[in-house]
Amino acid sequence: MNASQKGMLFGLSGVMAFGLTLPATRLAVASLDPAVVGLGRAAVASIPAAFLLLLTKQPFPSRDQWQRLAIVILGVLIGFPLSIGWAMQRVDASHGGVVLGLLPLATACAAFLRAGENPSRRFWICSLAGSATVVVFALSSSSGKLTPADGALLLAVASAAIGYAEGGRLSRELGGWQVMCWSIVAALPFILGPLIWLIQRHGIHATPSSWAGFFYLSLVSSFLGMFAWYHGLSLGGVAKVGQLQLLQPFFTFLFAMAFLGERFGWQPVACAALVALFILAGRAKPSRKPLFRRAPRVVA
Repeated sequence: MNASQKGMLFGLSGVMAFGLTLPATRLAVASLDPAVVGLGRAAVASIPAAFLLLLTKQPFPSRDQWQRLAIVILGVLIGFPLSIGWAMQRVDASHGGVVLGLLPLATACAAFLRAGENPSRRFWICSLAGSATVVVFALSSSSGKLTPADGALLLAVASAAIGYAEGGRLSRELGGWQVMCWSIVAALPFILGPLIWLIQRHGIHATPSSWAGFFYLSLVSSFLGMFAWYHGLSLGGVAKVGQLQLLQPFFTFLFAMAFLGERFGWQPVACAALVALFILAGRAKPSRKPLFRRAPRVVA
């Protein structure tokens, strides 16, 4: 297989792993505090990540790369897991899967803006249409009002999109799995203190199913899945491999039925399919014209 095909294969593996993230989170927060789950999964994942970096003797990132890794940490390792952990105590995983269906659009927008490119008019129209579809679904599912859980899910989408876009660009310099490992290891000093305080306050007494969900999030969603995802982005490109996220809501539906026994009608599936069609329709080749013109740097 060439690099593009390998990138798609690794990306699909990552998407399948992420498809179980919402059901696993719902299991974990059934008897564990959402903040403990959100921060604890990164803390556990830092152990294999640190060993991998040491065994392969990876060079330290530069100062500029550390600053960009901070964006990945805030988005993917802190903002996203904390938001979905709180939301999964309040809505079904299938509902969350529909809202997270906006992630490909959000990731594409973040990648375009970060790269200074100007998407086509069709892209923006389809983005707005996809976003409106999800908002209508959320309203219809909650008596005409957006709930705080919907707000948390939208925050999770924004956090992950920014982190994925920055991580995808950075993976071309450091390598896909290196971005993931350095992000997890660098986050540990900042999350360890709050995590210990939360454990002392809320405890860690949980059912076996909650622990199973937690360790899935720690070792698969936060480590092995990220490993595959960022490696796929590095090989196949952010825009192309990012399209595989279209499949994530459907994996979430399947796993929600299998592991949580959730039952839902045709509306979530139809909504997710409609959003996927909007994303595909808006995938026009971006213009090379910069969104904002930047003055050239003057070197003394």
